[in-house]
Amino acid sequence: MPALPVLPVSAVVPAALAAPAPGGAGGWAVRVAPAAAVPGGPRLPLAFGPWLFGQPAHQALQAAGPVLGFFLENEVRGTTDAVFYARLDAAAGAASSPGQAPFGGVQAVPGLPAAAWQLFLAAIETTLVGHGIRHLRLRPPAFCYHPGPAAAQAETLRRRGYRVSLAEQNYALDLARPYAPHLHSSEQRRLAKCYRHGLRFEQEPPLLLPLAHAFVAACRAERGQAPPLPLARLAALFQQFPREHFLFSVRQPDGAWAALTVAIRVDDRVLYNFYPASPLRCNGLSPVVMLTEGLHHFGQANGFAVLDLGTSTLADGPNASLLRFKRHLGASAGLRLTWEREILL
Repeated sequence: MPALPVLPVSAVVPAALAAPAPGGAGGWAVRVAPAAAVPGGPRLPLAFGPWLFGQPAHQALQAAGPVLGFFLENEVRGTTDAVFYARLDAAAGAASSPGQAPFGGVQAVPGLPAAAWQLFLAAIETTLVGHGIRHLRLRPPAFCYHPGPAAAQAETLRRRGYRVSLAEQNYALDLARPYAPHLHSSEQRRLAKCYRHGLRFEQEPPLLLPLAHAFVAACRAERGQAPPLPLARLAALFQQFPREHFLFSVRQPDGAWAALTVAIRVDDRVLYNFYPASPLRCNGLSPVVMLTEGLHHFGQANGFAVLDLGTSTLADGPNASLLRFKRHLGASAGLRLTWEREILL
């Protein structure tokens, strides 16, 4: 890979602040991949496991427009300690992270000191202004993903004048806890009812994706929810990342789907329940309770720590009934913040 340009910075933060390093000398440098539809990746190995949505190949499948990639390099350790991708809209003078994905923002190694965070954000802003960008919007993951880096990112953004444009409740299941004992009593009864009626949880083959997409779209339409991603885009994600995308269902005894979801392996720690859907005709059985049980068991068996159930936000505010349902599943609430700033350097 050709060397990426080193962005001139006004300060170098000693890398030894992050952790002891031989010699205790050196610092961080910020490298920027040129804006492109398929952005460049880090030059040095990552000091953390990357999120799926922050990988260059995934960035290339997000909404149209050039992408800038930023990499905070630890010159002592020879590692990349933070990564950020921004999708540019030159006509609007705006940038966003993510382009079109569940979340974006900065992914950084745990323990990165505040001075390094400030250096990285300052370099990002300076570069964006050089590309004619005046407005930046970031939607980092919920705090349950990695609480330490999430809090550090939030504090850095606050100090740099970003405002919270949207604060949401995000619900997640701790996969170290058993599922059924932590269900609300009403959901325990519904789960038992699913078993009495012969419903069963299954993992579906990707070749059923067109039928699954039609099922999800119909369920979302009759509940007044936004349509899913176009089939072509969802199929491209399954094809490009076959080990990270899964189809799971709950079937009735006659084989018909009672519930279905797309689940995404975000990283080694988090499994994301992306598109849970069930038709109104199945409300009496509440098969999503069984669907979530199956996801819980799958997550435990494959070493995940968190099952992310996502947010529940409508155009006019929180979806109170869906939030209550997630609490009844035993999920814990956490913060999910969206940040924005007018960049005036």
